[in-house]
Amino acid sequence: MENPKIEYSLAIVGAGPRGTSVVERFADLSLKLAPKGSKLNIVVLDPYRPGSGHVWNPRQSENFWMNTPASFPTVAPERVTDEPGLSFRQFVALRGDGRQLTEEHAKAIEHIGAGTYPSRAMYGEYLEHVFDRSCAVLKEHESFTIQHVPAEVLAVRPQGNGYQLEYKASAPGAEAQHLSVDAVVLALGHQSAELNPWQKQLQEAATNSGATYLPPNIPADLDFSKFADGQPALIRGLGLNFFDCMAELTLGRGGIFREVSNEPGHQFEYVASGREPELIVASRRGTPYWGKPVVEQFIPEEIALRFFDVQDLIGHLAELRATNPNATLEFSRHIWPKLHRDVLFAYYRQCARSAGAPEGFSAEEFIDQLESILLAEHREGSQVWLSELRKFISQFPEIQWLDVPKLARPFEELGFASNEDYQQAVQDYLISNARHSTGGLEDPLSCAIMTMNAGRMLVKELIVAGVIDEQSRIEEIQAHFEPLVEGLASGPPLERIEQLLALSRAGIVTFIGPEPEFAFDEVSGQFTASSPWVDAEVHTAKTMCEAMMPSNRVLQNDTTLIKQLLKDHVGRAHTWRNSEGESLPGSGFDVVGEPYRLVNSEGLAHRGIFVMGLQLSSAQWGTAIAAQAGDVNNPAARTLKDATHVANEVARLAGFLVGEGLPTERH
Repeated sequence: MENPKIEYSLAIVGAGPRGTSVVERFADLSLKLAPKGSKLNIVVLDPYRPGSGHVWNPRQSENFWMNTPASFPTVAPERVTDEPGLSFRQFVALRGDGRQLTEEHAKAIEHIGAGTYPSRAMYGEYLEHVFDRSCAVLKEHESFTIQHVPAEVLAVRPQGNGYQLEYKASAPGAEAQHLSVDAVVLALGHQSAELNPWQKQLQEAATNSGATYLPPNIPADLDFSKFADGQPALIRGLGLNFFDCMAELTLGRGGIFREVSNEPGHQFEYVASGREPELIVASRRGTPYWGKPVVEQFIPEEIALRFFDVQDLIGHLAELRATNPNATLEFSRHIWPKLHRDVLFAYYRQCARSAGAPEGFSAEEFIDQLESILLAEHREGSQVWLSELRKFISQFPEIQWLDVPKLARPFEELGFASNEDYQQAVQDYLISNARHSTGGLEDPLSCAIMTMNAGRMLVKELIVAGVIDEQSRIEEIQAHFEPLVEGLASGPPLERIEQLLALSRAGIVTFIGPEPEFAFDEVSGQFTASSPWVDAEVHTAKTMCEAMMPSNRVLQNDTTLIKQLLKDHVGRAHTWRNSEGESLPGSGFDVVGEPYRLVNSEGLAHRGIFVMGLQLSSAQWGTAIAAQAGDVNNPAARTLKDATHVANEVARLAGFLVGEGLPTERH
């Protein structure tokens, strides 16, 4: 049995949402522990305000909205009695839980409902509150100390049985200092990254010609003054960062979206301030992310999966491993056929319920026929059901076939004879988005999309369990399924789509087209952009912005700490082998176990370096998504479980937990 030290020290590197979850878990644990001889000293290092960290600053623009409704995100389990943490929805219901909100946020919080998309600044207030309250609880306990050091960590190196941190305080002229600790939690969050070769070319050309190139960045860090009033600016990317840019360059410059109609797709008219740039925008698919259905929950309780069942798949895998111990699940063979059934069943069932069943069927009879086709037993023909269902649906001209994969490519192989034709096509697409999403649970397509999103959460669970073939994960899930589900289920609140439509009609926003080609014309000193699918003049501008976050790949991240960890062999990137036996780098750190321990270059796990959050992208999927409030055992609350594992293990190493493990009652 280990002899724990009398004092044990922990450094938490990063004090954003993940670091805050770890601190909250220690605070909750302290309420269950009687004071004893051991002491745990916690040092939190982050140059930014702890809690909100870099991304969630409460003083950032109110035009930057969250991408999940208020009912969804949390950094702590739901409060039941007097726990230090609480969910964001509880924070809202308690009007800040005693925190002194800014005057603007005190007014805004009164109007936040379960389905509201609050500002990121408001969520930052919540994060800081949870951190502060957790620290207050820890400071009251004899066996814990906690302090925040406003500093950037430059290096983590093994030292004896522990680790030495090198850090530089945020104060101007500060010199590097050192701190020795027994364990480290890396909760780094979003990190800057090197540009890819094509981005570097554009940046270098712009620098040499006096043009403005804005690389991938956190929206709050983007210098919007670089967008000149009334001048064209190219924007690559139509995901969430784009909508932040769109709002800041219109609302943030005095523009007004005046409500003129209740008709979906025609809600707003834009009243320009005259200070807006002309936004010329593009993405690979040619359209923005699909605006979210109008519902109060991220995944409403009414959305259920009937065919995609994790326990059934685990049972099937157990059968496979009886003859092949190394057997794994493949997405295209074992998972997608089941989830695809669920998506189509949700769509056609709601078609029958909302628009009525085809002639000759009652709604119940039509749904029963659907079920019989989807439940039919086949031997090895796992996709035979699809042609049978298509044949059944083709009998009814009034019902369209839902080509689910094509939803990610609405303009695939469609050519447009002019720029005007393409602008109208995108507007029609966005109006369709508004009509479907306004319908919420009553709309068949919205039900299908939300069902796919529910399936995504189970795929995440299977990835964490390590039962999906890694090549299938990289080449099928990340390369094909992720763009499909992200583009449909991770889009902006519907209000942003209505605003985009108003800007398009006002001529403030112009869409370039699918598969855009960006370059730099050194003769004119301007960026150029065009689409092979739109017969129009080449778009030009002196300013170009990459509306996306920096790459989340540890080999591409260029922060001092991550580069040091790799260079000094303290950690390594995860690698995987394809079917040809080639070893290929993954996106995240190589980690092992739960809690996730960092693996060094020799393949040995560190006893005391734990990894949380985005750099777990080779062990988890969707690491940027917040934990879901409610059941902590829900796969969507994975971050909370990771934080709990870390707190429990560090407490064990510090000598607080013995024998049967965590106490369950408060002392």
